[in-house]
Amino acid sequence: MVEFELLERDGLARLGRFATPHGAIATPALLPVVHPDPERQPCPASELRDRFGVRALITSAYITWRTPPLREVAERDGIHKLLRFDGAVMTDSGAFQQHAYGTVEVGPEEILGFQERIGSDIATVLDVFTEPEASHDEAEAALNATTDRIRAARAARPGLLAAPVQGGPFADLRARSALAASAAGDVLAVGGVVPLLEQYRFRELAQVLSAVRPSLNPGAPVHLFGTGHPMAFAFAALHGVDLFDSSAYHKFARRGKLLFPDGTVAIESVREGICGCRLCAKLPLDRVATLPPPEQEPHLALHNLLVSFEEVALVRQAIRDGTLWELAERRAAVHPALRAGLRAATATPETFWPAEPESRRAFREVSVDSLRRPSAVRFVSRVRAFVADRPLGREIPAVALRPEYLSRIPTRDRSDRAIHWNATTPLGSVPLELTELYPVGPYLGLEEYELPRAHLAPAQLSRNLAGRPDLDADLAPDWTDSWTVRQFRALLDWAYGRAVAVRLAPELRGERSRRTGRLRKLVRGAAPHFVVGDDGLPRPTFRGAELLHAELEPGRLRVVVADDAVPFVREGRSLFSRFALSADPGLVPGSSALLVTRSDELLATGRLLLAPHEMGRLNRGVAVRVTAHRSRPDPSGGVPADDDSPRSGGSDDADPIGPE
Repeated sequence: MVEFELLERDGLARLGRFATPHGAIATPALLPVVHPDPERQPCPASELRDRFGVRALITSAYITWRTPPLREVAERDGIHKLLRFDGAVMTDSGAFQQHAYGTVEVGPEEILGFQERIGSDIATVLDVFTEPEASHDEAEAALNATTDRIRAARAARPGLLAAPVQGGPFADLRARSALAASAAGDVLAVGGVVPLLEQYRFRELAQVLSAVRPSLNPGAPVHLFGTGHPMAFAFAALHGVDLFDSSAYHKFARRGKLLFPDGTVAIESVREGICGCRLCAKLPLDRVATLPPPEQEPHLALHNLLVSFEEVALVRQAIRDGTLWELAERRAAVHPALRAGLRAATATPETFWPAEPESRRAFREVSVDSLRRPSAVRFVSRVRAFVADRPLGREIPAVALRPEYLSRIPTRDRSDRAIHWNATTPLGSVPLELTELYPVGPYLGLEEYELPRAHLAPAQLSRNLAGRPDLDADLAPDWTDSWTVRQFRALLDWAYGRAVAVRLAPELRGERSRRTGRLRKLVRGAAPHFVVGDDGLPRPTFRGAELLHAELEPGRLRVVVADDAVPFVREGRSLFSRFALSADPGLVPGSSALLVTRSDELLATGRLLLAPHEMGRLNRGVAVRVTAHRSRPDPSGGVPADDDSPRSGGSDDADPIGPE
């Protein structure tokens, strides 16, 4: 059984831990492609381990099989001894050679058995490589043959198995192949894409990944064959790719080329020390350029590897920070084809929505394409529905919500009709009371909200408003309390529905920060029931969870806890995936949820790490991080430890439930 644990995420992108017989692989991970003949490998596997800390790589079982001296050593001593490497080794099966040469002289059963005999940690099924130009009939025939081979391989292989996903350019076939691979594979390897990567056909690659991703088992790591160039790593991770492989570091070095996240540079053109990595600090590239080609190649290969590993580290950090979309957009700016690929990805936002987090720390504009991100499209769609459903009133456009102005901005006109103020934001017109929500609240970009500007004095604002005959409102009262009620009622409506807002709003009182004026708590009596974080969302304390539990219909906002885990969740331990029986499909990662028993007894409230469709499908790892529970209702005087940080975990992250 595959053991893949999701530790942190940013949408489909995942930080995870994948267990193999030769140690765990921290994902996303780059598996360098090494030649099975150590004499033909410019960077020996042992050097990759010692110099770069590489714990996993990929090599060719097919080349090993067809080369008698290598085959003899591998069958006698194992692939790890042949490579002189003690980490995890994944082996491919010859499908790439099939693409390159048209055929291979080995059958799927024979090459799988060979991978078993040489001790491969992850053996790959010999699939039928489908060229991007194949017809639907050709792609379907290849898919059927590949599926049969996967099923036979699963029956014959007890260890970890990489199941290729084929189907050519056809979304229906890709989805069907993804389901078949998920039913049998431990690693789901998206194949048939090397020509797309080599020819920079990123638009088509995005369409392939969007077609396969919803049908892939979330409990297995996803491998993208031939990812290669570091400028594509963020793009691939954005689609949920966990494992990359790269022979590009050596192929480009042989041609005298340097790899960077923003493109490729010919060593012969280098006249300056353009790289400050630890290798080039010892031997600058302008000096490398003067060396004979045989001496250049090892240095360029190591340089390309180091740059690639550094880019993977940046991808991992971006996932932790919730900034992977920004990184992918910056990388897409370096090449029009990559930018076209990112646009193709955002053309199907529904691919990302089930795993797209409810909020992030900030929304940073990188380019005009930033407004196409799935989170932005989802927000705009929800705003339209919210506006269409709100009570009739007087509509006033183009005023920014700034706490210092609330006392001056009326909420009702002289005839007691509601005045609906709308802020003009980079994402369009947004009701004033929703403009602290992600993504417009923490938006950082070139566009600014329209008048009034930050420097506009309240007195000047009052004069400006008094000069508007369409307003017809009394500007003398202090409207702050009225705005507070309107804002928290709108936020409850946004997060939990109109019925909950109508029922709970009269019982609650909003409290604002004395320093910033922002809404921070909803209290009843002296007890906080909801805490408003920097993402603008009202998160329930345990008391708030009790209110929601009483108001929401069964199943809504719930995650049902297995009986074995109930005592631990009741005490505030995080809920692990295999103990989550079901979840409201309307929830997304980062959502606040009610953790309940089978009989709907409320145990705790928490924040989702997994999407509902992922729960129970990962054998290890946390599904929901508990923030408040019945035995200790509200830490820190009623404020859950993570309420002011939209992406942080609860205080019990290191304390899993007992059965795990």
